[in-house]
Amino acid sequence: MEDEVEFADKVPPSFHEMGNKIIYETEARGFNPGLMVLLLVGSLLLIFLVGNYVLYMYAQKTLPPRKKKPVSKKKMKRERLKQGISAPGE
Repeated sequence: MEDEVEFADKVPPSFHEMGNKIIYETEARGFNPGLMVLLLVGSLLLIFLVGNYVLYMYAQKTLPPRKKKPVSKKKMKRERLKQGISAPGE
């Protein structure tokens, strides 16, 4: 009790320097709605990208390799002529 009486006429140093400035008390209003939308959209995008990557890796392991298209006789003949090998029968 004596401490309260002793400091009743003194102003704490942090308030003494402020002078006549008005201090407004602000309440915590929770999360910013814009931040919530940004977090929601960002998390959905992240889930989508990670899910696609997981499906891609699963498909690489389980699906058989793709079959190559058969090369036509005309293209084979053209490639042989480029390499200098004559086609049989010419």
